[in-house]
Amino acid sequence: MTRAPLPSRILIPVANPLTAQELVRIGASLMDRRTGILTVLGIVEVPEETPLSEGATQARQARRLLQRVLDYAPEGVTIHPLVRIGRRAAEGVIEAAKELDTDLIVFGWGGKPSTSRPGTPASVFSPTIDEVVRDSPCDIAVIKQRGSSEIHRILVPIRGGPHAELALRFADALAHRYQAEVVALHLVPRGVAEGIRTQSERALAHFIRQHADGHVEQAVREAANVRNAILREAETADIVVMGASAAPATSNGGETYLFGALPESVAARSRKTVIVVKTREAIGKATFERLEARAETLAAAERAAHEASSIPLRVERWFGESNFHHREFGDLDRLVDLKRKQGLTVSLVLPALNEEETIGVIVERARRELVDRHPLVDELLVIDSDSSDRTREVAAEAGARVVVHQNVLTRYGSFTGKGEALWKSLYETCGDIVVWADTDVRNWHPRMVYGTVGPLIAEERIQYVKGYYRRPIVEGGVLKEGGGGRVTELVARPLLNLFFPELSGLIQPLSGEYAGRRSLLETLPFFTGYAVEIGHLIDVADRCGLEGLGQVDLERRIHRNQELEGLSRMSFVILQAVMKRLEERRKTRLFAELGSTMKLPRSGHGRLGLEVIELADHERPPMIRIPEYLEKRRSDALPSGTQVPSGMPDGRSPAGGAVAPLEAGSAEDSPEAGS
Repeated sequence: MTRAPLPSRILIPVANPLTAQELVRIGASLMDRRTGILTVLGIVEVPEETPLSEGATQARQARRLLQRVLDYAPEGVTIHPLVRIGRRAAEGVIEAAKELDTDLIVFGWGGKPSTSRPGTPASVFSPTIDEVVRDSPCDIAVIKQRGSSEIHRILVPIRGGPHAELALRFADALAHRYQAEVVALHLVPRGVAEGIRTQSERALAHFIRQHADGHVEQAVREAANVRNAILREAETADIVVMGASAAPATSNGGETYLFGALPESVAARSRKTVIVVKTREAIGKATFERLEARAETLAAAERAAHEASSIPLRVERWFGESNFHHREFGDLDRLVDLKRKQGLTVSLVLPALNEEETIGVIVERARRELVDRHPLVDELLVIDSDSSDRTREVAAEAGARVVVHQNVLTRYGSFTGKGEALWKSLYETCGDIVVWADTDVRNWHPRMVYGTVGPLIAEERIQYVKGYYRRPIVEGGVLKEGGGGRVTELVARPLLNLFFPELSGLIQPLSGEYAGRRSLLETLPFFTGYAVEIGHLIDVADRCGLEGLGQVDLERRIHRNQELEGLSRMSFVILQAVMKRLEERRKTRLFAELGSTMKLPRSGHGRLGLEVIELADHERPPMIRIPEYLEKRRSDALPSGTQVPSGMPDGRSPAGGAVAPLEAGSAEDSPEAGS
């Protein structure tokens, strides 16, 4: 007989991480170990009059607290921490359950109802649990915790029905996990006829065969008071699992019940841990037909209204929920352990052009902290754009593998620009996560890597992470706080707010520290120069939605700053890229002609004129379309923990190719890195 499977996706809302150990232990036991995903959820409530984005600091604190719960994971189980921001905790739980396609929500219950809001009915469990139980998109388990450190005997009172089926399946799963025995208890009135008792025993045996895999002891008892009889039997057990009763929500006495009077009373009075379970209500076919008919007439109007009104709210919520700090991932041993449990590999790519002064220190620190001491990085590559100084030699001596981007995929030629180097670095690396970090940084720290990689390892939904930081500027040889990021503030931010408002919450859209999942990056086109960062953001938002993006505070970063004319060139190319994406998105020609030349006034020594410069980023196709890449991916997957030897691969010479070297300041990692 085919039995219903155990839950694959379990969500555990956690109010106090210090008391979550029993919830996690039980939740993990109820999960299908082959396909299961266990998520612990923290909710940050923001008052109605306060913007949701102001919950960002509380969200960081909540994520740090949830890190404690990871230590409770049983052997072989990975816990995924998740924080959501909302006006009410119940809404956040329900939204998260829908987003994760959750099969089961597991709540802990303190035992006394929380105070309800004025004008609302008294709570059964708590206002949050009550609301979720009433509107849950999945099955529910509420656990009255009594600290069951050892489980040898499990009691399951059974009266039949779908809730009892769920209770027996969960008890059976717990028994398998703890090598415990299960007792299925069915109560009949005292003095019942022998024939009825025999019929009850047969029905109970049949019920057990249908819904349990392991051995279950059956017990049919006579009782005058069902609740008291269950409480007596519970004294011989370590844990009680009960299904909700089919009684109406309100009894004759006016009391309100969500799971029924009997299971709630047993949970409140028993001295043992009690799990009360409730299946999701089935929706009939006629309901779907009515919904479908209504949807046909309302869908278009609702979509338009939703898109117009929800973008500011979505951005505020995203800003609060997806705004990380590098300190959240500063425990590198924990981060490495989580990476290994997920079977992930990480490639660190350092793009460089004439960076001999800084590249050696960066490579040495990266190898020492992120490869040797804490094996977070499995592959370290310096992708050089034909430097004319000793960048390549210094990087190789420090322990990096070095590749000249002009020598990669030569059949497709080579363009000038950082974006070209990043595109080709996808071909040269194998990690499941690729992180890029600029190399003109004078205060480089491993947080530039683990800060952007951390959210990708910690949260399954995140696909692409941008770093941001405070950017001092050097004026007249003096380092001054602020003033950096001029292209961002004068060009990129206004453009995004005007034309791509869903990206308006990004603090530094042009920063040079970012990471993404290879499965996403290989599907993206790459602008070959200045526009690579803003092109990525627009394309990632299109493919993954705003929810797939994250940003992380990397604190302070000191780098070279570009002169005004260089910033003008950068701005020109970024404007071109945004206009191109606008035309593609709108599927129409917005401009008769997009200029690709920039005229720069030149004067001095009695002459005045215009210098005409060709400035236009080319666009590389998604790497997944390159046959050589597909072949390499099939034959050259990077095993977890592999460290690639330093030096040049395949005997390649560090000398540059025939293509002209990258212009100084030609990509976001040069003079205006992170503009």
